[in-house]
Amino acid sequence: MTASPVLSTYYQHSVADYWNTEKNPVNLRLGEVDGIYHHHYGIGEVDWSVLEGPEDTREKRIIEELHRLEHAQADLLIGQLGALRPEHRVMDAGCGRGGSSLLVNLRYGCQVDGVSISESQVAFANEQAAKRGVSDKVRFHFRNMLDTGFEPGSFQAIWNNESTMYVELSLLFAAHARLLARGGRYVCITGCYNDAYGLPSRAVSQINAHYICDIHPRSTYFKEMAANRLVPIDVIDLTAATIPYWELRAKTHLATGIEQAFLEAYKDGSFQYLLIAADRI
Repeated sequence: MTASPVLSTYYQHSVADYWNTEKNPVNLRLGEVDGIYHHHYGIGEVDWSVLEGPEDTREKRIIEELHRLEHAQADLLIGQLGALRPEHRVMDAGCGRGGSSLLVNLRYGCQVDGVSISESQVAFANEQAAKRGVSDKVRFHFRNMLDTGFEPGSFQAIWNNESTMYVELSLLFAAHARLLARGGRYVCITGCYNDAYGLPSRAVSQINAHYICDIHPRSTYFKEMAANRLVPIDVIDLTAATIPYWELRAKTHLATGIEQAFLEAYKDGSFQYLLIAADRI
């Protein structure tokens, strides 16, 4: 039997190309704080004093504060994964440079498989696992999360941290439902556009163009979960909690130019930042 290609569409190739060459300081400099490289945003109250004080240490303070907010987001997601034990196997779908996978292993001791369509991200993440001496438990794979090739029912938990906007949700949740054991947990944190607002706003369209993604409407998450035996048990609106992160980032040397679009979309109600936890029935 011939293995499915990891990249099967022109769009997937374009996304892979973007992340293979991405070296954004807002991702790399923050990860250098403690060797945990995230590819997501932050939540929580900001310590605005980082913008004050001695200029020669201001950059370091800003980087550490943004990284603290990233960690808070990851900790919230990880806490929703259920009662994991060392013998469990879990999957990080769209793993980036592997930060969340390493944290899950650190907290629960379980086996983690991260998947990404970016070969450079996979190589980087495996290097980080090796540096931490956990390569026997945390492995990263150049695979497509829509067709990983892993055994059905082999995972106790799966998560997407800001990676669902790169795929069709009907295909994604069908794939996750096949891989999850019955009673297993699925968690995602994602930006989604607010159906009550109408079609995607201008700011949401700017975000799509910036990241080469396709932000889904909020309703599609729940529709496709219901169609694929994933029953939400917790939904947390993190929109208000993430705005301070974006306000801080917009005032720093790490701003990328997309900050105002996020702030506009969150504040006018056209865009929401949600955590959804669901059980596989």
